[in-house]
Amino acid sequence: MISNKNMLTMSSFTAMFFLGVGTAIIGAASRNIGLSPDQIGLLLASQNIGFILSVITVGSLADSADKAKLLSMASLIIAVSFFFFYLKESFILNLGIMLIIGIGIGGYEGASDAMLLDIHARRESLFISVNHFFVTFGELMITIYLIFLQMDWRKSMVQSAVIVLILTLFFGISRVTPRRVGIDSFRNRMAFLVKQRPVLVLFLMASCAVGIELALIGIITSLLMDLHGFDQVTSKLGLVGFLAGIAAGRLVLGILARKSQLCGYILALFTLTTGILSFLLLTSPGVIMMYILLIVSGATISVIFPLIITLTGLRYPEMSGTVMGIIKLGIPAGGIVVPFMLSLLVRATSFEAALMLFPAIGITGFMLALSSRKQLAII
Repeated sequence: MISNKNMLTMSSFTAMFFLGVGTAIIGAASRNIGLSPDQIGLLLASQNIGFILSVITVGSLADSADKAKLLSMASLIIAVSFFFFYLKESFILNLGIMLIIGIGIGGYEGASDAMLLDIHARRESLFISVNHFFVTFGELMITIYLIFLQMDWRKSMVQSAVIVLILTLFFGISRVTPRRVGIDSFRNRMAFLVKQRPVLVLFLMASCAVGIELALIGIITSLLMDLHGFDQVTSKLGLVGFLAGIAAGRLVLGILARKSQLCGYILALFTLTTGILSFLLLTSPGVIMMYILLIVSGATISVIFPLIITLTGLRYPEMSGTVMGIIKLGIPAGGIVVPFMLSLLVRATSFEAALMLFPAIGITGFMLALSSRKQLAII
């Protein structure tokens, strides 16, 4: 059995890379497949349903089961679903396959961070930040691979499936001994956690951070073209800059973060995000400054969610898998609620006025962290 922590860490990073591939493949390949907007929405909704079902289940199992075996099962699910996704043209069939992809990536989210907390006794925030860097890296690489190299997208899915199948075998012959083993039943853990105000605060903060990030990814090109006169190419460069900022932020800020100051970092980053987004979205700073602000805003928002996940695991070490699974429900929650709110505001007011939503959410995240900083402190 393999238990080398360096090999397990690199395998976790690789798994999260393919989690990024799984989340971005619809956006990257939708034109090649010939999907309509309503079909894209249904496929993404199906993926989110699978993710929700899986992340809380696998997170709970991670408190007592071998996390390497959980990652092996998740890898097998992803490998098989990648291979069969749009092998046949039936939309209903592929709707089901997308549900299974969601289950697989939810398994990665539910077990990978928990495994890193088990195998690393120091610099936990760094490893989890880098782990989530690879999600963004996977999203970037599959997009570049398909768009700029003009690669047949089905080949990319088969190639991805083969690599993930190798991960299945690696995790299958690996073993991760839990640092702490949860002894309470799932019902007892949930009964305890629902009474914990910090858990609710962490979930809401995670939803704020993820909601800002995902909604901005969705509107940046429209923002730049509709309000600032960018064209198709320069607006896409703005999106690439924002994603590059996210990737760089998760590396650099993850290195700087210390677990004794996690709540302080979260407060500071929500403050910076709110200020930078206010300037970016509500003024016209010019082309060069716009690119700079997109990169910097990507960097400031990027590490908030990984730091929240780290803080969660350290705050509840005996049931870290379960509670991190709950907090990670903020991914679909924020990814659905914030774009929906933005859509309602655009219809009620205007696109420009609706952008006030982003600083408002940043302030909300700051106030949540500020109100519970003592309860969230890691001694």
